[in-house]
Amino acid sequence: MNKIITVGREFGSGGRELGRRLAEELGVQYYDKEIISEIAKNMSLSEDYVRSVVESKPHRLFPITIGHSFSAVPDYQLMQMQGIYMAQTEIIHELADKGDCVIIGRCADFILKDKKPFRLFVHADMDSRIKRCIERQQEGEDLTVEKTRRQIIAIDKDRASYYNDFTGQKWGDKRYYDLCINTTGFVIKEIVPYIAKLF
Repeated sequence: MNKIITVGREFGSGGRELGRRLAEELGVQYYDKEIISEIAKNMSLSEDYVRSVVESKPHRLFPITIGHSFSAVPDYQLMQMQGIYMAQTEIIHELADKGDCVIIGRCADFILKDKKPFRLFVHADMDSRIKRCIERQQEGEDLTVEKTRRQIIAIDKDRASYYNDFTGQKWGDKRYYDLCINTTGFVIKEIVPYIAKLF
């Protein structure tokens, strides 16, 4: 069976960087935004639209955990949302079947539960997350501490809603992860080699 590592993360905790560096350290594939690109390509949709669907709260009328909505709802948008969630599940399974890999977010820990992935969750205190976000801001962005705090809270809320609705589990709950990593005060590239030794 392939070695699969899934990474859930709080926004600004450095989880994406940790996952990428861990994949490099282990010499395995790394999947993140590629999943969005594949969904968009397969469904002939724009990446921005797909991203907006998978990064928002699912529609209450369809139980995505069982893979189909109520047939009585003829809503085209609802059907398209359902198609995107189903495509995401299929693509994550296909990527995991290709070989050893690290997959960032997208409920991969739940989607791949039958494959027994090693499930990481990366978190940090708010001050550390704000500092990371401000340090990596894009040119032209003007991120204040308060604006960054609000952005972190909003993104985490969306991630939690998406994960909780999709999986029926609680996002960030230690019971659903094999290892929770607190990156507060750490430089990501310095701790990755130690994490890699687990594998």
